[in-house]
Parts: sequence; C-alpha cells; structure tokens
Amino acid sequence: MSNQSQTRPIISLSGVSKAFGATRVLNEINLDVRSGEVLVLIGASGSGKSTVLRIMAGLETTDSGEVWVNEVPLHDPKRARDIRGHVGMVFQQFNLFPHKTALGNVTLALIKARKMSPADARKRAMDVLDRVGLADRADHYPSQLSGGQQQRVAIARALAVEPGIIFFDEATSALDPELVGEVTEVMRGLARDGMTMVVVTHEMGFARKTADRVVFMDKGVIAEQGEPEQIFVDPSNERTRQFLHRVLDH
Repeated sequence: MSNQSQTRPIISLSGVSKAFGATRVLNEINLDVRSGEVLVLIGASGSGKSTVLRIMAGLETTDSGEVWVNEVPLHDPKRARDIRGHVGMVFQQFNLFPHKTALGNVTLALIKARKMSPADARKRAMDVLDRVGLADRADHYPSQLSGGQQQRVAIARALAVEPGIIFFDEATSALDPELVGEVTEVMRGLARDGMTMVVVTHEMGFARKTADRVVFMDKGVIAEQGEPEQIFVDPSNERTRQFLHRVLDH
C-alpha cells in the first residue's frame, strides 16, 4: 500500500450514471483514483462495481456525468482509445491465445501495437514473466499451464505495456480455490511496488490486507468507502454490515 493522500487524482468520476435498457446500474457516482493507490470495489453481484471499473478504463460509456483522466475530460471515442492504450486490464477470463506460448502471448501486443522489435519485445516479456514468477514457463502453451499460471501470464501481458494503472475485474473468480493465492500474491507485489490499481473482487482477505481504500457498492450507488480496517471492523452503513456478515460467514 502507498502513501497517496497528497497526490492528485489520475481518474475522476463526477455524477456518473449508467443504464442498460430500462435497468439503471449506476446512479450519480463520484469517485477518484489517485496515483499509487490500490482502490478495491466490493459489493454483491449486480451492484455496479464492474461497470464503474469499465467506465474508468474507457471500455464503457456513461449516460450522464463526467470522467476525467489525468485532468483531461474523457468525452470522445478517440480519447477512450488513447486511454485504453495506456492502461492494463486483467479480466476473469484469461483470454490467452491457445496457439501461442506464454512468451508469445506477452510479446504480441508489444510487436503489433507498440511496434517494438522482436528482440526488444522478448526482453520486455521475459522481464515481466519473471516478475510474476513464470520465466521458467515462457515456452509453455496455455494448455500446459494451470489456471493460476494462465492468469499470471495475463498479468504479465498487462504489465508489459508499462501501464499507468491496471484494472482487475474479478481476476480470481474463475480459479480453483487453491490457485487463488498465487494470483493475489502477485497482485500484492504490484501494490508494494506502487502500481496504481483498481480491483473488483470477492476476495475479502485481499481487500482488507492490500487496499488503500475500499468502496462498498450497493444497487448502483457508493454506500460506503474508507480505509480497510474501518470498513471491515466498524462499517457505518447497515448494508455494508449485512454484506460483510454474509460473505465472511460470521
């Protein structure tokens, strides 16, 4: 975790609302993310947390309100594409190319999108694979890797583009329980290194130990936010208490 209280926001949501058809999924969301911060979004399925993350990442538009990235308004599709080029995304599904090795999956975007030479791309890819503990699996195909290893390759792929921020959307929810720890440990390492991270997760242990700030969402609104110990030990909102009681099985 980082000391980020004095830094300016790199992402700001102001009065953001969103509906899918007749279903209103976000209602007047105001939220900042500061450089070096680990912001964790928790809440029940359908609470709107993944939609908030996708709007921050430029993957989803708003119906109303404003999104600012590095103090520049995110209005048009071109700017959204620019933002996506400077962020890392790790999803629930690994989305690795089955016919490419771990190394090939990481180098692909570097060569195609970043126009790096194969030699430079390989060096960068090996560096980030080493960072996630998979340098010795660089020549393995996804089918030869466990789910946890595949997700770590996906994290390496996100790191390879040297993003200013990484978004994790339920990165561990598709994994067998015994494989979750190896992925959350990599995420904790990134947090210790000062990486700005926005994380949607059901892993309450990760949220409590690693977050700088926890945001609890309920029915499309931010019901409560604060430091992890305040949220987990003494929440002020009754819905927060109910949610934590249910998921922590007290």
